[in-house]
Amino acid sequence: MYLFADHNLPFMAALGFMLLLAIVQLVGGGLFDFDADADLDADVDNSLGAADGLLSLIGFGKLPLVMWLALLLFLFAGTGVGVQSLANAFLGAPFGPLLASAIAAGLALPLTGVVSRPIARILPGDETSAVTLDTLVGRRARISTGRARAGYPARAQVTDHFGQLHNVMVEPHDRSAELAEGEEILLVRRERDTFLAVGLDDRRLAPAD
Repeated sequence: MYLFADHNLPFMAALGFMLLLAIVQLVGGGLFDFDADADLDADVDNSLGAADGLLSLIGFGKLPLVMWLALLLFLFAGTGVGVQSLANAFLGAPFGPLLASAIAAGLALPLTGVVSRPIARILPGDETSAVTLDTLVGRRARISTGRARAGYPARAQVTDHFGQLHNVMVEPHDRSAELAEGEEILLVRRERDTFLAVGLDDRRLAPAD
């Protein structure tokens, strides 16, 4: 069968891996489980760094990690088979697997970024978002429940750069300070699942370096 010819082997392998991901997700408790994906996203926080802008162009961080990977594999497979079909039609023979894979990857990566954006808009928006926790550092938030003291975190709400709302736990960066309910704050550091924050008034009144 043409689809399973040697020149299409990388694309059939990608499609098979995508189906395997779907099966694992179904057996593990739901297709593209958002809670599990959020944990995976937290594990790759430190891998973004300066490459965050480039990864955003290919849709990384806009979808749960497993869903993003499945979409990339699907588009890689579909693009690759399409490229081989065109090569066979216009050149009389398909490309070699390595060349076809390089072309398909070059097309599938930006295409994944384009397709992931409308999909992300229809996904449920909560703290299980694919956005990594470290990207919230440096953003303004507001204490929504409780009074934050050292060792006694309060709940705050912060909006990420995609406009999605997150509920996070915060403590004051200054261990002698308190952050009152309703106070606007700045998230300055993350320690495990808790953010350290300063009040915006304190930040404005602080002397310049």
